[in-house]
Amino acid sequence: MSTSTWSRLPNRLKTLGVASAVLVLASLVACGKKDDGQTVGQKLDSAVASTEKAAAEAKAKAESSMTKAGEAMKDATQKAEASGGKTASLMMGTADDLSITASVAAGFAKDSDLSAFKIDVDTKNGNVTLYGPAPTAAARDKATTIAKSIKGVNAVDNKLVVKGS
Repeated sequence: MSTSTWSRLPNRLKTLGVASAVLVLASLVACGKKDDGQTVGQKLDSAVASTEKAAAEAKAKAESSMTKAGEAMKDATQKAEASGGKTASLMMGTADDLSITASVAAGFAKDSDLSAFKIDVDTKNGNVTLYGPAPTAAARDKATTIAKSIKGVNAVDNKLVVKGS
């Protein structure tokens, strides 16, 4: 408040303002009194020490959590690598089975007795199963021979049905 504004106030308001200021100041001083006998500096030192202790505890907990997280990540990585190896093996087996199936079907297409008929070829882990019709018993046996000649074939289950039988 400027001096000119203060001088224009009635004395009663001036007195009330000064009394209010004294009351506020007295309240602030009373708040600063120490019931436990510690000075402000001692309380500040105590607060800093408590903060440092809490920070050290938080740091220890964080380090412990990080160690546990690191161990969990290592374990998860090992499991993923093992799973990836199994998946890669499975994928390679599937690719081999597809290659065998295609090769057997191509062998049938080259044979005049078998190319005219629809023969389904299923392959799992190198084991070939043949489904469908065959024109003759000789053609049925030839299908087994062709399938067995393909690299990677472990066994042939010939379920071809001779047409007319």
